[in-house]
Order: sequence, then C-alpha cells, then structure tokens
Amino acid sequence: MSLSVPDPLVTAAWLADHLAAPDVRVVDATWFLPTLGRDARAEYRAGHIPGAVFFDIDEIADRSVDLPHMLPPSERFAAQVGALGLGNGHQIVVYDGNDFAASARVWWMFRAFGHDDVVVLDGGLGQWRREGRPVEDLPPPPRNRVFVPRVNRVLVRDFDHVLANVASGHEQLVDVRPAARFRGEAPEPRPCPIAGHVPGALNLPASEVLDPVHRTLLPAETLRERVAAAGIDLARPIVVSCGSGVTACIVALALFRLGVTAAIYDGSWAEWSQRPGAPVTR
Repeated sequence: MSLSVPDPLVTAAWLADHLAAPDVRVVDATWFLPTLGRDARAEYRAGHIPGAVFFDIDEIADRSVDLPHMLPPSERFAAQVGALGLGNGHQIVVYDGNDFAASARVWWMFRAFGHDDVVVLDGGLGQWRREGRPVEDLPPPPRNRVFVPRVNRVLVRDFDHVLANVASGHEQLVDVRPAARFRGEAPEPRPCPIAGHVPGALNLPASEVLDPVHRTLLPAETLRERVAAAGIDLARPIVVSCGSGVTACIVALALFRLGVTAAIYDGSWAEWSQRPGAPVTR
C-alpha cells in the first residue's frame, strides 16, 4: 500500500490518522549542536511519538573522515536503517524536536539513497505536543528490515564540484548560515580555521524559511518571496550549503515544496574552511 503525499511535509493530524498503518514508519531525528549541551537520545527516551525509532546522524555517517555526520557509504546506511526496521516499501515520516534539525537532513539522506517515500512532520515534536497528542517513553520492539539503496548522485555535491563551480558559475550556491557567519563576522559553532563564504555564494539563512512562532515551514508563496529576495533564480540549478550539511537540508526541503530539487554540498563550511587553497570571500 502506498501512502505517498504530494507535499514533502505532513501535518500532525495526518500522522495521527496514519500512525497505525502497516507500512508507515516514524523516525525521531532530533539533533543538537554540541555547544547547546543537550542530549537528543536522552530526550527521545524521555518522550517520543508512539512507535518512533531514533536516528542518530552522527552514528549513521561516514566514520572514516574527520568531518561531522557526512553521508555514509551506501552499504553502511542500508545496514543501519535496516536494523532500525526501516525498509523499502515503507512510508517514512521523520520529525525532530529542534526546528527541522535534523529531520530535513534525514529526509535528504533517504532520498540520496533512492527512497522517495519519505516526508517530514511539519512543526516536529513541538507541534505534535501542542496539539495534545500522545508520546511514549519506550522504544518500539526491534525488527530488522531489508533496505536496498539506489544512490542518487544528483542530490550530492563534493568539494571538487563546488570548487569547479566557483569558476564556472553553472550552479547557484546558496549558503544558509546566519548572515553574520556568512560574512565572516561571527564565529562558527565548531572550530574553523577561516571565516567567510565560498565566492559567489548567495545567503538565505535557514531561519528565514520557518514561521517564527509555530516553527513550521512557511507557506509556498512566502517562501517564493524569501527566495527571490535572496537573489535565487528557481529556474537555475541550486546547491545548498551550511556549516556542516544539516541546516542546508532545511532550505532544500523548502525549495522542494516549491517544486525545485536542490543538491547539498555535504562537507559545507566544515570542509571548505579546512581545505588549503580554497578561495574565501569575507
């Protein structure tokens, strides 16, 4: 049975209505920057949407590189999500407790491995709780499923690609860090040897695509206005970056709501700032 939906997001009401469907799987992808001093896994244990499994982007990652939560090899991803009970044929609903970080990242990860039946709960756990919906503190019983990955290279960009694009300008690079970090006037939350941004990049802070009160994604028309104000042309290819590849996915999710599929520079500023000779604009 397919429960595919036309929007990349679903409401709490939709999820409540489909929570017992046999092919629906719910994923808690809550993640916090280390500087916040919060334990996402502990918060999951304290209370989560019934049936949700915990997806740790720092664990389901490429552990062979000295960069945070990089996209893992396909076989590692398949084994780890299969162990969580997530397989082909499932409609996966991802949420978090921190303004789409990292539910949008996990949404992108599944699509990067060829699984398009994945959506994000708009407003996350906060919206679920505000509507008075139930939570539980027990993890679901373990159940292994088979996940067969089909890597979608269209959704991923690496350092060499972005470096070549500085000269060619074929793709628009959209940096979603706060404006002060983009300009090199504020420090990064993790150590970086240089500050600034990739030459030619545009700036659309991820916070600009969220409702400031309800922390839901803005309506499509408002998103179009924010995108246009940032100088982004929706008719041209777009690559999104940020500090370490997490909040970039929030803007990619917003662009997908507008019918645009954007790629993610997975290493983002955490990688760019460490590469000798990488050009920087301040």
